[in-house]
Amino acid sequence: MEIACLDLEGVLVPEIWIAFAEKTGIAELRATTRDIPDYDVLMKQRLRILDEHGLKLSDIQEVIGTLAPLEGAVEFVNWLRERFQVVILSDTFYEFSQPLMRQLGFPTLLCHKLVTDDSGRVVDYQLRQRDPKRQSVIALKSLYYRVIAAGDSYNDTTMLAEAHAGILFHAPDNVIAEFSQFPAVQTFEDLKQEFLKASNRPLSL
Repeated sequence: MEIACLDLEGVLVPEIWIAFAEKTGIAELRATTRDIPDYDVLMKQRLRILDEHGLKLSDIQEVIGTLAPLEGAVEFVNWLRERFQVVILSDTFYEFSQPLMRQLGFPTLLCHKLVTDDSGRVVDYQLRQRDPKRQSVIALKSLYYRVIAAGDSYNDTTMLAEAHAGILFHAPDNVIAEFSQFPAVQTFEDLKQEFLKASNRPLSL
């Protein structure tokens, strides 16, 4: 049995923190795992900025409520689910995900949790586990799944390397250059083709 593991932000939906940065006008919040490989460094920077500007979880959720999946993403997920088991492995947070996952038809999502105080201020975050995307692939392989994974950022590369086949999708030039061992595509049609190439089974479009 084969299973598809996908990153969420930048692959299926817009980057939430970039959308929030555009709404608030805070340029520093545009940083993502495409820019800062160390997720803990990135999140501590985000929490500091939120605290400095008095921004709360509800402010971020308000922006998320205005977002839609990337063009073609819903159709791609539906196509994928007809041919593979599908799991979303993301470094987003359950407190962010509901509106976007609803639009994608609620595929299985494994991600993290935010910690808020009584006023709704984000004070910390809880990782599901260290290197969670890679560890998820290891767990799925232990269940005798053949794993094909796709992502766009530094934090996806250990998942891609651990999978039986890894694909870069919508990745920036710096990530493509550093991880040239993975095929890199930019459209959902090309991503379908890469999944078909990586599959052990004869699958049609």
